[in-house]
Amino acid sequence: MSEQKKEVVLSGVRPTGPQHLGNLVGALRNWLKLQDLYQCFYTIVSWHALSSEYMNSKGIKDNTLEVALDWLGVGLDPEKCVMFLQSEVKEHAELHLILSMVTPLPWLERVPTFKEMQQELQDRDLNTYGFLGYPVLQAADIVIYKASFVPVGEDQASHLELTREIVRRFNRIFGPIFPEPQTLLTEVPRLAGTDGRKMSKSFGNAILIKDPPEILRQKIMPMITDTRRMRRSDPGEPNDCPVFTLHKAFVPKEKQDEIAHGCRTAGIGCRECKAVMLEYLIKTLEPVWERRKAFEKNPKLVWNILEEGNKKARRAAEQTMDEVRAALGF
Repeated sequence: MSEQKKEVVLSGVRPTGPQHLGNLVGALRNWLKLQDLYQCFYTIVSWHALSSEYMNSKGIKDNTLEVALDWLGVGLDPEKCVMFLQSEVKEHAELHLILSMVTPLPWLERVPTFKEMQQELQDRDLNTYGFLGYPVLQAADIVIYKASFVPVGEDQASHLELTREIVRRFNRIFGPIFPEPQTLLTEVPRLAGTDGRKMSKSFGNAILIKDPPEILRQKIMPMITDTRRMRRSDPGEPNDCPVFTLHKAFVPKEKQDEIAHGCRTAGIGCRECKAVMLEYLIKTLEPVWERRKAFEKNPKLVWNILEEGNKKARRAAEQTMDEVRAALGF
């Protein structure tokens, strides 16, 4: 594998516990494709987790293992990509500190997700320097590997624009060290959770990748559908149905069209609709569960895979920081 000739992609996940179907559809499926095309660094960002979970830091290690198991279960390959722990590559923290020195405060205060997450996570005190500076640490995560691309959905695009602004300011002051990372815009379908809202562990409505068939049925069969369908004989509109977001993610297009027609004509009931979706979802997840269980039996192997990734990430990060320190005159 000629990694040196490949452009770099960086992406990461906060270790808040097992990954859910929204993570699978919105990120991990795309990561699988990217690992064959680019030199990919995929990081579990434990310091980012502290920005909102500092009161529950003891759970981060267990959550890290859960994330790694899901990554390996869906098929991420340590021979094709670098999977590592952000907190084990201390250069991230050093570069975050340096970048924070040149980042104007108003740039951080205008980031849309700052206020959005404060509203979404009202049970936690997020009025901290670490939470406000989250995008600067994110910028350090990206540029320390001189990433050309960052796969993001539209809701994260503002963070990447801020990274580019920080890069331009740093390069103007100290010289051209960092390339400006570009958005690798990916379609992130908004999967509905069990309560009809966007799937999120924060909302307690997530369907996990590792959920076995019986748990999937318990979560999905009671889900609300199109409110027009008060009775079996009432026609509905699939595009207004939370369950149909799962059909779009896991059911073949031809079968989707058949289900949509049945819904609009009341030719199929909501329970039948859910049963079809469950059948395809289970079929999709079976190989993931099989791989995941194999790694669950050997957690030491998982930590070894991450440690090998840490070493590779460290080598790349150390090279960049040598350049940064020289540019600063240290």
